[in-house]
Amino acid sequence: MAKWEIDKGILLIVFFFLGAGFSSNLQCVVYFCDGETWRRTVYFFRRQLLFSLLGVIAIFVGFKMPLQWLRKWTALFWLAAIFSLVLTFIPEFGIKAGGAQRWVRLPFDQRFEPAEVIKLLLPFLMATFISRSQKSLTGSQWLLRYLFLGVPLLLLLRQPDFGTFAICMAVIFLMLFAFGLRWRYIIAGLSLILPAFYFLVLQVPYRAARIRAFLDPWSDPSQKGFQVIQSMLAFSNGGLWGEGLGQGQGKLFFLPEAHTDFTLAVLGEETGYVGFVAVLLLYGVLVFKGIQVSVRAQDSFSRAAALGWILIFGLSVFINVGVVLGLLPTKGLTLPFLSYGGSSLVTTCLGFGWLLNIDRMNKRLRFGVLSHLQA
Repeated sequence: MAKWEIDKGILLIVFFFLGAGFSSNLQCVVYFCDGETWRRTVYFFRRQLLFSLLGVIAIFVGFKMPLQWLRKWTALFWLAAIFSLVLTFIPEFGIKAGGAQRWVRLPFDQRFEPAEVIKLLLPFLMATFISRSQKSLTGSQWLLRYLFLGVPLLLLLRQPDFGTFAICMAVIFLMLFAFGLRWRYIIAGLSLILPAFYFLVLQVPYRAARIRAFLDPWSDPSQKGFQVIQSMLAFSNGGLWGEGLGQGQGKLFFLPEAHTDFTLAVLGEETGYVGFVAVLLLYGVLVFKGIQVSVRAQDSFSRAAALGWILIFGLSVFINVGVVLGLLPTKGLTLPFLSYGGSSLVTTCLGFGWLLNIDRMNKRLRFGVLSHLQA
């Protein structure tokens, strides 16, 4: 492999996050062992080790996968993802937890979250739409295309998984905007935001309660406002330099989702403002490098796919950070790489494998052209 083929910066940051996530998750889950500390710790250790190894394999597979093959079969993968979403509603296959039906039961005591695959595939499906000629499509073809795109998003609302639905809708809009969506469609889309917010948020009691708790967490400190108050206290305890790795108190049953949604609050308490900013900077570098890959791409599919994936990743980080800081209403979205969960970790690694693959092809084309000109 030529030395310029892989972006070592992206790869090193991804591996850093894999190691940091493995370490922080083991520290958090040990406090949920209920008297069987050793057996349960070994159980979580094996699961997180398996997820991390699968993540490394996913990076390699994504990096080596031919992009033309990915482009050809994305629609079939999308159909499989829709089928897996349907399985979440069938009692024999679906798992319900926390009032949501988001998981599919797998053998060997494993489970799988189809929404993560939807987030992974959406940019590449949109890229196939954008890269093909739109002028020759009839009205019925347009309708079928967007039904194909929209059905799984409606299933996400039914689970419910409003956070993933919102991210997917935002990415669709931003990708179309970046690739020449006409202003009348942009204005029409923006005009639907307030009615959608009213019907999908304010008219749903538990979501409206989250909005009220966001505006005033102390109005319900023991219920809806509990998580964000504990998160703020964790950051406050961390101060500038933190309490020290493993010394945080927030994960001792104060933060209900310390190993998933609020893992960043644990990190902020233990590493302080300095560690928190360092992690955000590393996330920012990944987003910046992903945008660079998109800008430098030589074809519309690669350009759209890279942009869409880094938007999915960046918005997931942005929303999770906003929630733990109390700047956004609480929402059950994991933090990429650092939150516990196999589906999220493996699909995120596969997405970055594909991003590195796009970057490699861009460099091959660019260096190939330069070599030809120099010859």
